Amino acid sequence: MELARFTGSNFAYQHLPFGRFLDDMAALGRERLELWGIAPQLHVPELSDAGARAVRRRAASRGLSVACLTPEQVMYPVNLASPDTALRARSVAMFRRAAELCAELEAELLLLTPGRGFEDEPVAAAWRRSADAIGEITSYAAALGVTCVLEALQRVESNLVNDSRTLAGMIGEIGAPNLGAVLDTVAMAVAGESVDDYFDALGDRVRHVHLIDGRPAGHLAWGDGELPLAGYLEALERRGYRGLMTFELFGDGTYAMAPRAAVERCLAAVSRR
Repeated sequence: MELARFTGSNFAYQHLPFGRFLDDMAALGRERLELWGIAPQLHVPELSDAGARAVRRRAASRGLSVACLTPEQVMYPVNLASPDTALRARSVAMFRRAAELCAELEAELLLLTPGRGFEDEPVAAAWRRSADAIGEITSYAAALGVTCVLEALQRVESNLVNDSRTLAGMIGEIGAPNLGAVLDTVAMAVAGESVDDYFDALGDRVRHVHLIDGRPAGHLAWGDGELPLAGYLEALERRGYRGLMTFELFGDGTYAMAPRAAVERCLAAVSRR
């Protein structure tokens, strides 16, 4: 599997300058980037069009380009299924703005998650709010030439989309041609699923992969958890996946202290496979 298919990402770089991240990714031979939209580096609500173009130029000067923008959206007050109308509207507006930034960054993918409803309300009500919101965002993104990818979350993060079956159901219900799926190996493992389960349910709608280790939860570097990542790679190849993969490393505070070393370990493990 070509190393060029593994992106560089700033998930563990929140305590370092953005330029340091770009320098490290270029030095490690990365070509494509998945950018985590978080302050102080890329705070989506405050990043201007000109600022996004400046990010694109800074990356290009190092031979890098942006493939995917992933706004912070799980732990912050961003919730596409919120029963609070104003909060949900602000959440949709944030993603619409993120789609605009994707266009300025020339990033083809915008990563979304489904949000969650109250635990004591019918799931169907929150599902409807989430589907309507994602439908609005994907429609707006399509006009900008941006593809959205939806990621299933662990049950502690969402009570709506937690496995490949419900992910396929949400994507199918929305029915947007520019909406695909993310296969996240930790969410997959926590749900007791396999790569084959994802491709059986979603087929070529799998457009992006987060390849991370866990126990089974966590966002760990290769070898720090217990997941069969080599087996996952073999299954992805067998199922014909030809897209990008990202090491989403922010499950352990030690990574933020020395993020390059963690990325190097992941790349070395892939090279040895």
